[in-house]
Amino acid sequence: MRDKLEQINKRYKELVEQMGNPEVAADHKQITKRAQEKASLDNIVGLYQEYKTTVKSLEETRAMQSGKLDAEMLAMVKEEVRQLEEKRGRLQEELKLALLPKDPNDEKDIIMEIRAGAGGDEAALFAADLFRMYSRYAQAKRWNVDVISSSESVGGGFKEIILEISGKGVFSRLKYERGVHRVQRVPTTEASGRIHTSTATVAVLPKAEEVDLSIDPNDLRIDIFHSGGAGGQNVNKVATAVRITHLPTGMVVVCQDERSQLRNRQKAMAVLRSRLLDIERSKQEQEMSSMRRSQVGTGERSEKIRTYNFPQDRVSDHRIGLTLHSLPRIMQGELDQLIDTLATEDQAKQLQEQLA
Repeated sequence: MRDKLEQINKRYKELVEQMGNPEVAADHKQITKRAQEKASLDNIVGLYQEYKTTVKSLEETRAMQSGKLDAEMLAMVKEEVRQLEEKRGRLQEELKLALLPKDPNDEKDIIMEIRAGAGGDEAALFAADLFRMYSRYAQAKRWNVDVISSSESVGGGFKEIILEISGKGVFSRLKYERGVHRVQRVPTTEASGRIHTSTATVAVLPKAEEVDLSIDPNDLRIDIFHSGGAGGQNVNKVATAVRITHLPTGMVVVCQDERSQLRNRQKAMAVLRSRLLDIERSKQEQEMSSMRRSQVGTGERSEKIRTYNFPQDRVSDHRIGLTLHSLPRIMQGELDQLIDTLATEDQAKQLQEQLA
């Protein structure tokens, strides 16, 4: 472990030196890349420095025990040794966790895509509930939520809504939310009180920047058209909606929520870039592991990562066997207990694999 920590410490010093180089500082892509790498190492380097300081203090304090000390002073030295040993042990455990392979996307903003699955209008209403849940969670974290595009259903829910969430560590928290979410409740239109089961899918894509993925402009067809739906005179007079087609893959992204054509284009490109980068990452992961599963699935009722059961006031995460009886609070965006447990379980599995 010490050898690996020394390598990381050496790399950290190299990055600091490179960022002070005027040529690197003048190149936006280079300085951004190095700043991101440095930021990813800040915590572990800080822990390692604290660990080395603690070990040195422990050695010096232990050496004091061999000197001529009265009983009171000896007791104080022994107590300090005990505290330093505890601190060293705690720092060792923190360093083990810090040395686990880092997801390079953890500090990135995200593109979240929520879509109604099986269940018709009730599924669309549930998709809208999930949108509000994540929006409230983001608000509590002081993150910014920006709706990129949406398609409303007749009943007032969403067939699909795509949003960008930006802030510190967004992907590291919300990456555990990707998959099929299932709801069991009595719809307001159900006169007999029968419980319905519906689903919605959640995709969480790390937002790709230009430094992450370069797209050839010749591979794009960009169409400008008039926005549909509400919008007053702007809808009738000004063509601001943007449709971007990526010709090699046939992928289409539409954005019409903004009144500015430029802003719609920027948003659509952000979604396209993130989707294409996710495809590339998926290919790489599939080559490395045949065990990888799609983060969304088909949206069928039998596929689920979590169930929200309203009659029983129950939320069950099926990946870790966790059940909480606090559904109203969770739907209001209080997700930390769920996400913290998922993150801890993920770290425990990684530690087991590393030890094996």
